[in-house]
Amino acid sequence: MVINKKIHFEISERKILLRVFDVLSVLFALYFVGEIFNFNYFDISATNYYWTIVLGIYLNVFGTVFEMYNLQVASNQYQSIKSVVLTSSTTVLIYLLTPIYTPVLPNNRIQIVFFYIAIYIALFTWRLFYVRFLATHRFMKKVILICDRDQVEELVKGLESVDPHYKVMGYINSDSNQNEKIDKDYLENIAIDELERFVVENSVSEVVIASQKTDGITVNLYNQLIHLLENGYIIREYTQVYENITQRIPVQYVSRDFYRYFPFSRSNQNHLYLLFVRILEILISLLGLSLGFVLSPLILLGNALGNRGKLFYTQDRIGKNGKTFKILKFRSMGANAESGGAVFTTINDSRITSFGKFLRKSRIDEFPQFINILKGEMAVIGPRPERPVFVNEIAELMPFYETRHVIKPGLTGWAQVNYSYGETIDDSLIKLQYDLYYIKHRSVFLDIDIIFKTFSTILFYRGQ
Repeated sequence: MVINKKIHFEISERKILLRVFDVLSVLFALYFVGEIFNFNYFDISATNYYWTIVLGIYLNVFGTVFEMYNLQVASNQYQSIKSVVLTSSTTVLIYLLTPIYTPVLPNNRIQIVFFYIAIYIALFTWRLFYVRFLATHRFMKKVILICDRDQVEELVKGLESVDPHYKVMGYINSDSNQNEKIDKDYLENIAIDELERFVVENSVSEVVIASQKTDGITVNLYNQLIHLLENGYIIREYTQVYENITQRIPVQYVSRDFYRYFPFSRSNQNHLYLLFVRILEILISLLGLSLGFVLSPLILLGNALGNRGKLFYTQDRIGKNGKTFKILKFRSMGANAESGGAVFTTINDSRITSFGKFLRKSRIDEFPQFINILKGEMAVIGPRPERPVFVNEIAELMPFYETRHVIKPGLTGWAQVNYSYGETIDDSLIKLQYDLYYIKHRSVFLDIDIIFKTFSTILFYRGQ
């Protein structure tokens, strides 16, 4: 068999590629400007290497905040340019204001202009190259599914909607009770005997097994999969692929095997990690309450004019181990908003006042929850606490929903920074997948990622 694979960058590889070449392109541009023009503000040498390190850190930090490493943003030319402008401007401003570890401000202010233009053009040129040449179908990953016919559409959409460079070329029907030929199919149905030929002719690099039925993997199919594996092709299980690409736990596919499949993160019982997180939570809460105190005159005035009612609002929520607590928020809805009973909040909900909309979009309405964090009822990061009436309703329809209560609920979380406001039971299922992913992979690095994404949500005014 002749292996004919095309180049494909995995999600993690693309993010590393973007980060490395962001820094390299900027350093090259600054070196070029220094050689061609009378530019001496930023000089790369062994004696001031820390200038370069600080600049690289700033580029990566502010690039993360302004979503330059969000692959959907990086693949879109307009959104990419927007991120480049924000990242360049913020990086230059903070770099100029950083003492000791950055160059002394020049007397000739044209040096600052050169500095900014070099960084902007370097990032713009590299990102334009990425959009035109690397974020294209040339680097698409082609795969084959092994699954039941009635699963195909749902499984394919679950993968391709998240990663535009992931293309399912065809599928092998693993339903042993359904062998008839289908004229109209969502995806090309590959005969088992044609598997190896199809893989070679279509430059397929991976076979994904999504079938839950062992009798669907016949001896003939099994032998062909072993032959592909021996020739360097990757054979993977669907739930692993789904989790890796979407960064969600596919609870709808793991069924009764959930607790075997779902090993909780060691961080959930790591006392050093939990102590470190608790200290940070107290510090962040004190900082948040201080900021809320500074903003209190604006909040009081806005509430008096826009809400015309009580400033604070309390509500029962479910916390760790299913215990109920009172969550504290700035009120954003009018009086008697739930006179007809509890309902999900929706986008453009008519019950939300004009000032309440500002509070929600800016996330200022959540500031009083720092008190809940200080009391130990909530964490800074974790699944958002839900109301008892909705927990009971969703838990009856959705397996494993109450698993999210094994850790404290959070002010922000993996579901909040990756998915919009939940309006329906289907939305709750998707948010549950994100919450379980966080519980499974909980770590300092994932917490940092969530904090950066939360800053992005606030800066781009995406709260709901």
